[in-house]
Amino acid sequence: MKLGFIIPNHPSERRVALLPEDIIDFENELFIQRGFGETLGIEDEEYEKKGCTILSKEDIFSTCDGIFSLKNLKEDDYDLIKNDQIIIGWTHPYGSGRDFMKDIAIPKDLLVVDLDNIHPAVFYKNHELPLNWVPKNFIYENSFIAGYASTIHGLMSHGLIPNNNTNVAVLGSGNASQGAYKAISMFNVNLRMFYRKTMDEFYDNINDFHVIINGIEIEPGTNPIISNEDKNKLKKGSLIIDAAACAGRTIEGSKHTSYEEPLYIEEGVYYYAINNSPSIFYRESSKFISKSFSKYIYSKDLNVYKEMCIDL
Repeated sequence: MKLGFIIPNHPSERRVALLPEDIIDFENELFIQRGFGETLGIEDEEYEKKGCTILSKEDIFSTCDGIFSLKNLKEDDYDLIKNDQIIIGWTHPYGSGRDFMKDIAIPKDLLVVDLDNIHPAVFYKNHELPLNWVPKNFIYENSFIAGYASTIHGLMSHGLIPNNNTNVAVLGSGNASQGAYKAISMFNVNLRMFYRKTMDEFYDNINDFHVIINGIEIEPGTNPIISNEDKNKLKKGSLIIDAAACAGRTIEGSKHTSYEEPLYIEEGVYYYAINNSPSIFYRESSKFISKSFSKYIYSKDLNVYKEMCIDL
């Protein structure tokens, strides 16, 4: 089958999700959008040497059975999507891709492959089927970089070099929290880590912290980790970095920020929540994404996804 790769149409996204060196014994014909590797200085000819065909984005949509886009497809792309196509990437069916699923994917009978790090799955006609051959945490490095990058960029955006008078809380123990811990540990700060079982202690001391870094992502409909009531107790002038970019859920009422405006202020507290922060370190992140996705996703015949849904 034919698998096409398009450049993600997302603000400040610079990661390249497929590197030529990782194209080894793939079972699909590959079609690459012209200029796909430009941010890493990869010429189109390097993909052609690996047997790929270089096309425009429009021709990729019209030619290919499956479309890979690292980030959500945008409205400008919707008219290009054909019925029954396979859409692959970080599609976030329960989050930022909810409207796409409702308005485009289901009406057009699209088969959507969501490459969530913990629960990768196929979505088709209101059904969700797990990708059982993809191990949990298969792209943990990207989440680690998210924590690391969000912490560094959040501090820079706030103009802050923390010191031993800076009280810092890191929430969670997963990949993003570990990345945040590594980044903030480069500074001589008063650092504490809190987990789900020790959150009561965090709440008791929430007003003590100058910087709070969240690495916890929660499901829609779950009670927030930091509620509006908790937010009222935050120290004025403090910085909240949502490294999980779980805006509106983990921190109640919070919203995503952008590279152009990385912070916003509310009731005297600063908030950072960029949802593609690993793109700050796009060279490193691209290596991990390309290697892992090639192994578990790109190398598979696209028919494997269709076969999963044949009885639905």
